[in-house]
Amino acid sequence: MSRRVLVLNGPNLGRLGSREPDVYGSTSYAGLVDTCRTLGGELGFEADVRETNDEGEMIRWLHEAADGSIPVVINPGAFTHYSYGMRDAAAQRTAPLIEVHISNPYAREEFRHTSVIAPVASGTVAGFGIGSYRLALRALAEELRG
Repeated sequence: MSRRVLVLNGPNLGRLGSREPDVYGSTSYAGLVDTCRTLGGELGFEADVRETNDEGEMIRWLHEAADGSIPVVINPGAFTHYSYGMRDAAAQRTAPLIEVHISNPYAREEFRHTSVIAPVASGTVAGFGIGSYRLALRALAEELRG
């Protein structure tokens, strides 16, 4: 039986492939979903991949994860830098939570250098394109074996 993992994606990530390909690469959102589900399956996970532009919906998903002790891989997108509501929801986690970013926030605009999620996450993976999700899922598998 596979363990369920939420892979949560914040604003504008549904536009992968067409949104700033020089920053975010050419993989489409559907390609990201497929990558996460395929690798998740190999690691013994059922990857439930979701995307929203709505901060409230993301917070509700984090509550669902906390209530069900469901591990999370989260790319909060722009919410990373200012959503204290999301930070407080992530702090309620009852299973590992790994923050992920496609680009390296520290190599970009200064406002992207601060994450309000990182202090309450198990860890952060950033700067490896879609590979950041693969690394995060592998790290999650290690955390859960651990």
